[in-house]
Amino acid sequence: MTLNPSRYPRRIVCLTEETTETLYLLGEQDRIVGISGFTVRPPQARKEKPKVSGFTSAKIDKILALQPDLVLGFSNLQADIAAELVRAGIQVHIFNQRGVEGIFDMITLLGAMIGESGKAEALCSQLLRGLAQIETAAAQLPRKPKIYFEEWNEPLISGIGWVSELIHVAGGEDCFPELGKESSAKQRIIADPTEVIRRAPDIILGSWCGKRFRPEQLRARPGWETIPAMHHDQVFEIKSPDILQPGPAALTDGVQQIHTIVQRWAEAHA
Repeated sequence: MTLNPSRYPRRIVCLTEETTETLYLLGEQDRIVGISGFTVRPPQARKEKPKVSGFTSAKIDKILALQPDLVLGFSNLQADIAAELVRAGIQVHIFNQRGVEGIFDMITLLGAMIGESGKAEALCSQLLRGLAQIETAAAQLPRKPKIYFEEWNEPLISGIGWVSELIHVAGGEDCFPELGKESSAKQRIIADPTEVIRRAPDIILGSWCGKRFRPEQLRARPGWETIPAMHHDQVFEIKSPDILQPGPAALTDGVQQIHTIVQRWAEAHA
């Protein structure tokens, strides 16, 4: 039995950015009929596609008016949106990837869902080659800096799984690897800010999940001036769309930015 291509989804709403970017990279952007208002990758998506959702909220009436045959979301934080759409008779799939392997699984599954497994496999191969090149270069570095990644500031929240893994790929050591294994942000809270001081990161990376990272706030924290990263002015921002969306961006621009920072640090401490 041969499936008619028309049986695959043709009208897709993406409630988060990573599936939008993936569909564009697969050359299947014509299937997208609605996107998240937080989408910035790729830039043309904001110009071409209607914005129908935030992250934890959505304009259900606008989504229904688009007559989607598939809505794609991410994580338990969009469970209420998904439930409302399901009750309205819409087919919904919620991805829940929390690590690098999960990102590749998402791309593979999305490719299969739209009948383009070959394109998804090719994209995964391309992304894997890029990661391998960075990992090979990182292996040549004489030293690995300890890196503290701050995903939120009130309370302090350390980096999620794929961020922790990409720090390692880029040539660094995550200061809080045990927290990176936790899927929930609540489980990655650093209750005692002095614990960051004790772990003495060489580099601090900030990405405050949708708002501007402010290094001066870190300098105002009691005792943080003694942290090597603070003392040597090794505090950097990586924009949320480049590292905190669990999709191609983190595996390309995000990890490359981390690697560049690590390389410069290693050269200065050779």
